[in-house]
Amino acid sequence: MATPLNINQALLQEALALDDQQTIDAVVETALREYIQRRKRLKVLDLFGTIDYDEDYDYKQQRQQG
Repeated sequence: MATPLNINQALLQEALALDDQQTIDAVVETALREYIQRRKRLKVLDLFGTIDYDEDYDYKQQRQQG
């Protein structure tokens, strides 16, 4: 899908220089993938402290049953 973008040329050139990507399309795709991965990690971090757990749970016992 072709999508016209207005991206700062200096940022694009710096990104091209930092990576082995040969095209602007490849740089933008890599940046989007990294952005998505980071946002997913941040969502997981938001869960810390919000999930209740059973303090009596014995994970070692579960391993022995398998």
